[in-house]
Amino acid sequence: MQHINLSYSWTPHSESAGSRNRLSPIRNPLMDMLQAVRESGSIGAAAKSMQLSYRHVWGELKRWEQVLDQPLILWEKGQAARLSEFADKLLWAERQAQARLSPQISALQAELEKTFAVAFDANSHLLTVYASHDDALVRLREHAAEQALHLDMRFCGSVDALRSLNEGRCNVAGFHAPMQPSPRSLVARTYKPLLRTGQHKLIGFALRQQGLMVTPGNPRRIQQLSDLTQAGLRYINRSLGTGTRLLLDDALLSAGIAARQITGYDQEESSHAAVAAAVAAGVADAGLGIASAAQAQGLDFVPLMQECYWLVCLKSVLETPSVQAMTRVLQSDAWQQHMTTLPGYETTELAGQVQSLKKALPWWHFKTGHNTHTAY
Repeated sequence: MQHINLSYSWTPHSESAGSRNRLSPIRNPLMDMLQAVRESGSIGAAAKSMQLSYRHVWGELKRWEQVLDQPLILWEKGQAARLSEFADKLLWAERQAQARLSPQISALQAELEKTFAVAFDANSHLLTVYASHDDALVRLREHAAEQALHLDMRFCGSVDALRSLNEGRCNVAGFHAPMQPSPRSLVARTYKPLLRTGQHKLIGFALRQQGLMVTPGNPRRIQQLSDLTQAGLRYINRSLGTGTRLLLDDALLSAGIAARQITGYDQEESSHAAVAAAVAAGVADAGLGIASAAQAQGLDFVPLMQECYWLVCLKSVLETPSVQAMTRVLQSDAWQQHMTTLPGYETTELAGQVQSLKKALPWWHFKTGHNTHTAY
């Protein structure tokens, strides 16, 4: 059986709709050549009708005969060129396939045209965003698309998002941090080497609650992190490098709780939703995450801390149309009203506002000679 590979191409706007509709939505150059030879009766006339050179058409037909190991054209001296039986069967097979698949092919063609219209629209913009997993960012992607701003969003840990920004793999990164962590905290020591004054700019996004997602009714009576050390209690953790894992490790360090005291500390999931699903499925009794993820799974939520979720970009891209479009969306009344519908989130006057690191993160001491060891 022969393998089939699909491809597509663009045609200029000047081509009439009538001309396009007479052609199959999925085209194959060999089939086009065979059909042209059948209709014209010669290689030369076929080449002329296709606006190709005789040499090109003749060469392609000979090449395909070698690839398929079958004759395509009957070359009889003094006679019009005729298709071989094999070539006739090829054209018949394509007509059968096109007839059966025409609705699906037309739908695929329409969807491709709709999607690629964004690339050709001068009023639409694209931003590549690497960010710590966040439900509000998912909503932002949907909301921004309605404003012709398309966010190519990839969720990863906060640390990985910032590294991706610095390595040029994205335009904007998303990370989160407690409202007022100590300058000597694990959070500060981890993020500080990744952000530089004068090079990076923060853009306000949201305030959100981090807390423990627990089974309905909270049967283990979990109220604080120290309760995670209860005998028999099973915890589900976020993966190393995520902002939530960083928050947990920072809080455990401050409380003097060793990771080995928590059963399940080494069991990891990649997102808030995955942690919530694990608790809902009875795999674990608790996991640190956001309120919206807990609500989606019907879990109880024990709030522990409020944090800022920041978007960050390089200063050099602040004035680009795509970043400007994003700040306008974040500042809009429509987006601010939408934020009020998300459990565990609060609107902030800093949404869409560009902030310097020194102004937005007063807990961060930017002094030369200060310890810049990366903790994560």
